[in-house]
Amino acid sequence: MLTTEHHDEAATPTGARPVVVPAAGGDRADGPGRPRVVLGVGGGIAAYKACELLRRFTESGHDVTVVPTASALQFVGAPTWAALSGRPVADDVWTGVHEVPHVRIGQQADLVVVAPCTADLLAKAAHGLADDLLTNTLLTARCPVVLAPAMHTEMWEHPATRANVETLRSRGVVVVEPASGRLTGADTGKGRLPDPAELFEVASDVLLRGPVAPDLAGRRLVVSAGGTREPLDPVRFLGNRSSGRQGYALARAAVARGAAVTLVAANVDLPDPAGADVVRVSTTAELHDAVVAAAATADAVVMAAAPADFRPVAVSGAKIKKAADGSAPSIELEQNPDILHAISHDRARPGSVVVGFAAETGDETGSVLDLARAKLARKGCDLLVVNDVSGGAVFGSPDNEAVVLGADGGVREVPRGTKGALAHVIWDEVARRFAP
Repeated sequence: MLTTEHHDEAATPTGARPVVVPAAGGDRADGPGRPRVVLGVGGGIAAYKACELLRRFTESGHDVTVVPTASALQFVGAPTWAALSGRPVADDVWTGVHEVPHVRIGQQADLVVVAPCTADLLAKAAHGLADDLLTNTLLTARCPVVLAPAMHTEMWEHPATRANVETLRSRGVVVVEPASGRLTGADTGKGRLPDPAELFEVASDVLLRGPVAPDLAGRRLVVSAGGTREPLDPVRFLGNRSSGRQGYALARAAVARGAAVTLVAANVDLPDPAGADVVRVSTTAELHDAVVAAAATADAVVMAAAPADFRPVAVSGAKIKKAADGSAPSIELEQNPDILHAISHDRARPGSVVVGFAAETGDETGSVLDLARAKLARKGCDLLVVNDVSGGAVFGSPDNEAVVLGADGGVREVPRGTKGALAHVIWDEVARRFAP
């Protein structure tokens, strides 16, 4: 299924620590029921970041087998992997050969993650080569596999690499898009290993879903997140309490299910979700322009952001001072563009699915669901995710509960749980509405 990297590894098999074989009943000697994760480490400078990823796996109760390539051990030595994983690290396929490590590691894994994954590893994975312990492990794995490429921009953009990535994705492998930023030396561009904390979230999400074919593979999805800010003067703004967490959870879930994701983030102070292309905006007008542009080629748009409904007619060029007589200034407001209405009624791509969010409290005119149903009809979207935000509920919380209303009359209640769990419910509903 997959494999390794630089040419110096083609001649010399390399490997990881000895395999701990489960007992006859399937439980491991160091604790039954613990998810078994294989962490493959490719030979790139980003190998040091895998130490943080390993720490997150072990501290969250995962049983981790580290499988570094020979080149990876030039960047981070075996003692480091042994100390962080609590296991010895073998440096070739012959250590513990009676346990057949080149087969057993992959067979027993619940998840395989390779970070960093070099261009050479991608190529070997796509073509089924197996010249060391990691590439053999990838070929024998029948569990979900996540590859996190890291390389120079020119290598990532090369047609051969792009073809290899598409081949792997077509087989159900989750290949996470690299991040943009500073690379080795003075180079800057796309090719950085995503933040380990975000890679852990993607891996955990894939592990949670199990060996299910990525049903969003080949889809281009747009997600908005956060809350817009409308400036009053150089230091003040009108805004809201949206943290962006639900939108980020939606982006992570879509990446885990194989989609190409554009995340339009408005004033969000969170690490970029691994694998998503992030577009940063501030005002509602900027959010509108970015979402409309991205929606032109999207199969679905999920408007999880909270745009400000109004903006000042005039923005002061200087800080608004307190009046000597104690009077307050009057601020004239005008309405912002209705982004959800615009992309619902003027769909650049026929057959695309549009999802809106409604943060409601209910009032004398109706209940939360009454107001939400009216909004669904008014906006013209396909799905509306309704949150009761009375008392500030949901904002900034890691958990969420909602009711998903469909324009077709469907109603799906989602009990309180993680925002990641709600994200998958939303994508389930979106996937059902895609044309065959």
